Amino acid sequence: MTAGRRTPVLVAAVLAVVLVVVLVVVRPWDRGGAADGAAGQASRGDVPGPVDATVPQVDTAALTAGVTQADDADVDPVRLADGLVPPSNRWYSGLVFGDEPQPVYPLPLSFGLTASGFTVGLPDPVTNDAVIAGPHVPALTVDAGASAAQVVSADPVAVGVGLLDAAGAALGTVHLAGGSPFVSFTADADVELAAGAAFTGDGPAPTAEVAGTTWALVAPDGALDGDRLTLAAGQTAAWYALPDDASADAAQALADAAGDPVVAVDVVYGVDDDVARTSLTYRTAGDGPGAHVLMPHHTAGTQPERDGCGLGTYRSVYGTLELCAGTTLDAYAPTLTPTGTLDLAGTDDARRDAVLEQLEADVAGTEAFASDTYFGAKHLYRAATLVVLGEELGADDVVADLRARVADALREWAQPDGCDERDARCFVYDAQARSVIGRTVAFGSEQLNDHHFHYGYLLSAAGLIGADDPDLVEDVRPVMDLLVQDVAAAVATDELPQLRTFDPYAGHAWASGTSPFADGNNQESSSEAVTAWNGVGLWAAASGQDDLLVQATWLASTEAASSRAYWTAPDLSDPVYDGFGHQVLSLNWGGKRDWATWFSPEPSAMLGILLIPMAPVADYLAVDVDPAVITAAADEAAPDGPDVMFGDYVLMYRALAGPEEAAAAWDDALTLPDTSVDDGSSRAYLLGWLAAHGA
Repeated sequence: MTAGRRTPVLVAAVLAVVLVVVLVVVRPWDRGGAADGAAGQASRGDVPGPVDATVPQVDTAALTAGVTQADDADVDPVRLADGLVPPSNRWYSGLVFGDEPQPVYPLPLSFGLTASGFTVGLPDPVTNDAVIAGPHVPALTVDAGASAAQVVSADPVAVGVGLLDAAGAALGTVHLAGGSPFVSFTADADVELAAGAAFTGDGPAPTAEVAGTTWALVAPDGALDGDRLTLAAGQTAAWYALPDDASADAAQALADAAGDPVVAVDVVYGVDDDVARTSLTYRTAGDGPGAHVLMPHHTAGTQPERDGCGLGTYRSVYGTLELCAGTTLDAYAPTLTPTGTLDLAGTDDARRDAVLEQLEADVAGTEAFASDTYFGAKHLYRAATLVVLGEELGADDVVADLRARVADALREWAQPDGCDERDARCFVYDAQARSVIGRTVAFGSEQLNDHHFHYGYLLSAAGLIGADDPDLVEDVRPVMDLLVQDVAAAVATDELPQLRTFDPYAGHAWASGTSPFADGNNQESSSEAVTAWNGVGLWAAASGQDDLLVQATWLASTEAASSRAYWTAPDLSDPVYDGFGHQVLSLNWGGKRDWATWFSPEPSAMLGILLIPMAPVADYLAVDVDPAVITAAADEAAPDGPDVMFGDYVLMYRALAGPEEAAAAWDDALTLPDTSVDDGSSRAYLLGWLAAHGA
């Protein structure tokens, strides 16, 4: 999540296609900011696992032009080169927006801009009962004599920052990328810099000891003189920290790779029945050997064979990072096929009757839908899940009127010129922000916060109701397709960025649009992020977009794996968790991880926000997770019973630990106070979930 908070709903619908997915990338070295489709995205012939797929072909110019045009966004990209799409929701967005630039965290390093250059650090995590913190502590301060800085290239993983002199002329470009151990500077003019330390030595590269860390600097012959560095136009210098207990092989591999800066990261994905593959290629200026680090989700479970790894480790707030040589990072996540229906085929008559009785009450009690982009979408999602649940149980007559209500509301939200007529339940395209903004806003959505959460609920509702209503699909298609592209465009265009909210290296989305925080960007509700990509998949299935369905499967699978690794089921045996006193991490940042939420100090909120809305796809929460981990988290969230905030979701999560837990949860669910049933869910869905999971 971001700076502010909300609460969610449920999902349902059917799909099953899983094949292969594609490449996605913007070419940051093209300063104009628009990518030209698949150009520049060469596929390897020897990819591990699933083959590369085909990028969805979308006319974003037509989609954005088809809705009301208005300046509804509240963002100011003050440090951005002309012509670039504002890079919101990135790990590096704090460099672009706000009066002052914020530190950012391109693991394993941290980075900050200064008035005349930049600083580099290697975060050293400190853990207490509720926080794992690794703030930016500058180890090296590189003074380039700059007077200003601006982002000059950007993609979902990498960024280039131009340093300018007092006249606005380019001094050089700093290149950073998530997972790259280097910070490099390539001179655009002859320039002298303070190197940040007195680098000396005869090894693979000159080194300096700073606060217990060995730093190295690779520069052209003759460029380094003590702590001064002189570069001619076109020359590059690169700084990096050696890993803990670095071997001679690690030192040599880093030195070999450092002189060739990473200028962009290409993203390719593929999906089969077993795994979703992410392949990141760290594109360097001179096609050098490269190096990168693996995060814990890159090493969990089944993974492709890798060459060049095991060179050393770095500490981080996310756990131990493994250093590898090479320019390509391939990683697998268990395939999570988007789905929207509960499997109630084996439910006994008594359970079915109980669900049906509650269904009638919940349908009758469905109130008017809210009008903002979060709660309005969430309420539609709740209603859509009731419709699908009723129809699955053969109670079409019970939910017929509610189906019509949801369809009418979706048509209203999807009226292309709706914002010409009203100030709620409609969308505009803001050409300055290059984003789709909904009216009425919620939780900073005008600052591009949380778009994937909000739009994911609408797309889920449209996918669920549209699965059996082709006329509805055609009516809402232009706006629903636009919402997909706003949060998940596979290719950057003049109108929209590539993968606005999703970070293919970190394996998850970032929720803050402008990231005005010293701890970097953040995301709270990992479950709503998975629900968002599941919603894209439900909409893709209902609207017959096979390539989009594969892309959605990749996004959902990867986000689900990261959700387990960093939010709901982290490996507490990693040394970074020593001293941490809880079962889950409810709020993850670039440089910090919290047992905390934006909206409540209640223990049930810490877990509940990672479960909401417990859609049918939420079985991912138990993949390769010991049932004891699930029950321990549920016990911590609700030690005195389920009459707590998000009590319904805690009961559903407990049911993932096995039939006995599901049966006990059923008994609790029958008497659970209404105040413990989230407004994005219903007691009927709660009972249906428990019945589907063995209650």
